Amino acid sequence: MTTPSPLFQPLQIDGLSLSNRIVVAPMCQYSAQDGNATDWHLMHLGQLALSGAALLIIEATAVAPEGRISAADLGLWCDANETALRRVLDAVRAHSAMPVAIQLGHAGRKASVARPWEGGAQIGPAQGGWQTVAPSALAHNPGEHAPTELDADGLARVRRAFADAARRAARLGLDAIELHAAHGYLLHQFLSPLANVRRDAWGGSPENRMRFPLEVFDAVRDAFPAGKPVGVRISATDWVDGGWDVEQSVTFAQALKARGASFIHVSSGGVSPQQQIVLSPGYQVDFAARIRRDSALPTVAVGLITEPEHAQAIIADGQADMVALARGLLYDPRWPWHAAAKLGAQVSVAPQYLRCQPREYPKLFA
Repeated sequence: MTTPSPLFQPLQIDGLSLSNRIVVAPMCQYSAQDGNATDWHLMHLGQLALSGAALLIIEATAVAPEGRISAADLGLWCDANETALRRVLDAVRAHSAMPVAIQLGHAGRKASVARPWEGGAQIGPAQGGWQTVAPSALAHNPGEHAPTELDADGLARVRRAFADAARRAARLGLDAIELHAAHGYLLHQFLSPLANVRRDAWGGSPENRMRFPLEVFDAVRDAFPAGKPVGVRISATDWVDGGWDVEQSVTFAQALKARGASFIHVSSGGVSPQQQIVLSPGYQVDFAARIRRDSALPTVAVGLITEPEHAQAIIADGQADMVALARGLLYDPRWPWHAAAKLGAQVSVAPQYLRCQPREYPKLFA
């Protein structure tokens, strides 16, 4: 008797049922207009919703205009943003039953930059960008325009923006929210002592540096329907001596678990240009395994996971509950199909595609 593939076993996350363990990771497209989703998003998300993965997470979506990474970032801060995204979601849902989540974020001091294919450099207010905000008035790179340190009113404004975006996500019928507290963006900036040098209740000790991200989590959890998952993406380490590290990440994950977090998506780096990362297949998986073990939160592993056998081993060995692919799914939007064929599993496909089932895999399509 053939042993079922661990990668293609179902998973229950609170009220969300997943058909397998493959997640489409959030991938910024830099193709929005005033925060509004466009036809590009319809095509991009539409093809990924037909990929055979279990969950599709929409790219980092800014909760305020000044929270965009670039002026072309997706947003969810106003009615126009909500209406534009609803059009995309309606089209996706008409042809795919895949659950859809959204990653809500704020870029903090890493905001106001050019799109990657236009160089990615910061655009200061004098050049048509905008004034950035952060935990402390420290620029990300030397020579960049310094952010404004958020005062108490600014912190309250950001919390409200996250909660308002969560309510919009609920109205859109999204199945889950992932808070972006990774890759050097605002919530990660609060966590890391490399970016947060405050001396008030939101800076200094690890407990104080975690305070604002936890407040934002509480606000989002309260604003999103009970039973629908709210998780967090973190950078487990800054890869810089004296920065945020995996020990602090475990403590943060435990605090999130106590507040009702549903999962944690484990990445790394992004807060400092001094980071030293040695890349290799699955280079971040050990962080996910450690956090899963010590927090009891379901984890998503990510980072140069390209081969189906590797993804399956991560699940089978208990290192993570899900694996997420980003660039790999851009390169091969049918990666889950091909993984199922290799591993002797099945994927659900749109009926329009049933006739393409290869003869050598007669049981591939469910």
